Amino acid sequence: MFTPKTYTVESVTSGHPDKMCDQFSDAILDECLRQDPFTRAGIETFGNHGLLVIGGEVTTKADFNAEEIAKKVYNEIGYDRDFKVITGIIRQSPDIAQGVDNGGAGDQGIMYGFATDETPEFLPLSVVKVHALAKGLENLRKQRVVDWLKPDGKTQITIENGKIKTILISTQHDEKITQDEIKQQLIEKLVKPIIGDISGIEILVNPTGRFVIGADGFEADAGLTGRKIMVDTYCGLIPHGGGCFSGKDPSKVDRSAAYMCRFVAKNLVANGFAKQCLVSVAYAIGKAEPLMVEAIDENGESLADLVKSKFDFRPNATSFSVRCN
Repeated sequence: MFTPKTYTVESVTSGHPDKMCDQFSDAILDECLRQDPFTRAGIETFGNHGLLVIGGEVTTKADFNAEEIAKKVYNEIGYDRDFKVITGIIRQSPDIAQGVDNGGAGDQGIMYGFATDETPEFLPLSVVKVHALAKGLENLRKQRVVDWLKPDGKTQITIENGKIKTILISTQHDEKITQDEIKQQLIEKLVKPIIGDISGIEILVNPTGRFVIGADGFEADAGLTGRKIMVDTYCGLIPHGGGCFSGKDPSKVDRSAAYMCRFVAKNLVANGFAKQCLVSVAYAIGKAEPLMVEAIDENGESLADLVKSKFDFRPNATSFSVRCN
């Protein structure tokens, strides 16, 4: 029901500019939550050719240095060049706080969660494989199995009639290695161990013929928190409400309610109520009770009554569930 005959899924590595910004935002949030579990935060970062801008809203008792945290993450990812940092973090709007303080949602919006019995991860096999390729790129680099790999990379799989048609890998690399060597090594050390039999599969590696520029993470492309929301969820196979996760504490329903929907969908599938399940919820800012809770199985049948009887989607409840699971 949820999967077309032909489709493509994508993943990225930690050195991708957008994903770096996600990590900066989450690292700042993590430090605030470490010191003050009741922190409220919405941290946004923007990277652009030697410049990082960190903004957003925070209400916390934590004492933190956003610039130092971001630079530490930057080095851990694998980059070592210096860059300028501009910070502009302010206190959360009291207009929003007056609704959230009473247990209401911090914003309006729609969130989705999905699960399928196709894999032990309760995700489509293509999604599992494309993320495995991205993680494999990371492992080859971090474990120094391949010494010419750099942090930035993307993986992509196209499926046609249930079979892999094309695999695409774009990876930042050392200038001294040839594209033929890159393709050969990645097929042997990455693609075959994860995919298995590759007969009949078109494999594309760095289709422009070169991916060297980008030595500081933002040299070739700018980055922005929340611009990889499909990679963070179901690779475009399932609807998305549009709100990103990174930099947002559990009181933000963009994050906690999406996690809750996924949690509910997994439980419905794991307990045999559906083979595939899509759960959706919607909120009004400042209101605790959701405007909508829906769950449908692979046949389009509603499981909403069951879900409403077993799960609490009020923001304080979803926030608690996210903290405990």
